[in-house]
Amino acid sequence: MKTKDYLAGFYKGTKGPTLEAIEYFMEKLDYPQKKLNIVHVAGTNGKGSVCEMLSTVLEQAGYLVGEFMSPHVIRFHERIRVNHKEISEDELEKLTNQMKPFVESYNQTHDVKVTLFEIETAMAFMYFVKKECDIVVLETGLGGLVDCTNVAEPIVSMITSIGYDHMDILGNTIEEIAFQKAGIIKKNSETIFVHGEPSVNAIIEETCKKKNNVLHEITKNDWTTPTYEEGYQIFDYKDQKQVKINLKGAKQVENACMVLEAISVLQNKGYVISKEAIEQGLKKVVHKARFEQIYENPTIIFDGGHNEPAIRNLKQTINQYYQNKKKVYVVSILQTKDYKTVVKELMEDTEAIFIFTNGTKQQDEVKCYVKKEDLYAEALKYRTINLYMSSLEEALQTCKREYKDRIVFVVGSFYTYKEVIENLKKGENV
Repeated sequence: MKTKDYLAGFYKGTKGPTLEAIEYFMEKLDYPQKKLNIVHVAGTNGKGSVCEMLSTVLEQAGYLVGEFMSPHVIRFHERIRVNHKEISEDELEKLTNQMKPFVESYNQTHDVKVTLFEIETAMAFMYFVKKECDIVVLETGLGGLVDCTNVAEPIVSMITSIGYDHMDILGNTIEEIAFQKAGIIKKNSETIFVHGEPSVNAIIEETCKKKNNVLHEITKNDWTTPTYEEGYQIFDYKDQKQVKINLKGAKQVENACMVLEAISVLQNKGYVISKEAIEQGLKKVVHKARFEQIYENPTIIFDGGHNEPAIRNLKQTINQYYQNKKKVYVVSILQTKDYKTVVKELMEDTEAIFIFTNGTKQQDEVKCYVKKEDLYAEALKYRTINLYMSSLEEALQTCKREYKDRIVFVVGSFYTYKEVIENLKKGENV
């Protein structure tokens, strides 16, 4: 059986809160996670951007950097990378074959079967050990406390902004969600966090105190309002002046401050990271599917934001760069998301055109989208004009043909990225 077919047979969602399966694998594999220097990253939004920025800087500093992230936007192999090079098909097959007997043994003795994320997390640890990575940037899948990446023993933990998402699993209050995210805080380590809501701050601070964990708490007074030049955002962070980042949006400045703080922690632990490496890394970093321009004439920008905080950040970024431009939104949202809130937030752009779609053709139990009719009906609560429904492919072709005078935003789900890119190439000389 091909590796792709074998892995496709496992449940791709999240099961009940337990680390039992991943702990079983770690024991069988001689605890690979204990052989790695890990930076562990959790949070509702901003995890991917923080991981990309930190990984790029560390790579510029000459280190061999393992990176484990999700979701992928084109193919599965993106989730496991070393110095931004994806794991090869051959390497993935070898790791899968190594995992098979342990997976079969576990499934034979447990009612709740192994998930794909548990398998890929175990394989990532194995791969990074095999590659002798100097450091690993590890992104949680969901939550933190019982996320299977939480078998890691990080040298530093990072918790990005916390908001309402995955409430069916993480809890119905911001405090319950924060408690889950704080689960990555480990004894005798260090944690980086941006000061936010008082109740969330209290949970992070108390957890660090209990764990004898050094908390590096960043406040909004630690950075300056950014200026803009040649596509860069430029700001000061503490004593670091004129920091330039390639990623757009005010929230990315906050994310970059977390990265700068993490670099300082790593430098104190003996990592040699020059000012030049920091500058080049932050200027070079590219983060797919996060306010990424993917087409010209018309300008089409993809952003995978799919919850209330992410959509608010998206709106803020749009106002920064395209406030006076006419806009079109192509919207697809997974059923697991709070689509009503997302639609409500987007409807505040009263001059825009909206096209609602069902998402991708390649749907499975994870990628099950809200029907375009339901999105349309929700939008009708706020307006009756400039609302349309179509397939994703038809929406994109319509935008290319009819809306060259507008900025097009494809939003609501990372999982549409591959199909969007493929559709935009149709009829093009590529």
